Amino acid sequence: MIYLHLFYEFFKIGLFSVGGGMATIPFLLDLTTRYDWFTTGEFGNMVAISQSTPGPVGINMATYAGFQAAGISGSLLATLSLVLPALVIIMVIAKFMKNFSDNPIVKAAFDGIRPTVAALILYAVLELCKISLFTVTGTTYIPAYANIIICIVFFGLLQMKQLKRIHPLVWILAGAILGVVFKL
Repeated sequence: MIYLHLFYEFFKIGLFSVGGGMATIPFLLDLTTRYDWFTTGEFGNMVAISQSTPGPVGINMATYAGFQAAGISGSLLATLSLVLPALVIIMVIAKFMKNFSDNPIVKAAFDGIRPTVAALILYAVLELCKISLFTVTGTTYIPAYANIIICIVFFGLLQMKQLKRIHPLVWILAGAILGVVFKL
């Protein structure tokens, strides 16, 4: 039965998370309230791992979440379920887009989709900030000062033009090291 739930939920996420992997975050966060597949704390780890591993974020997160829910077979099913709607939709669009690409209704629809996707991503960023920068106890958010300092320092460093060329993996490793230093 868990496999049917995994297929349904990740197919639905794949169908409605327009805008890429980051757009899957609100949907996956919603799963933490409806299933015991992973907690909000594990969700924060899932986002961090998915961001730091090669490949699309949404697929990495589906693989991780599926594994948490049902092991290796769950990870395969969640990943395939997430990708399946896009594959079908892309094949249909490729067939018909040539005929409709100049249609004003199609252009207007895409003009409406873009800000909606931006709102979904902004929501995900704010939720990720809550998970990363605060300790949640019940309904109370207690600032995690070490995490806030790391975030501010790295954000400031990333604003420096000469440091923008540094590979993201270096930043992630530096953040991991600082996290270990602050927690010990």
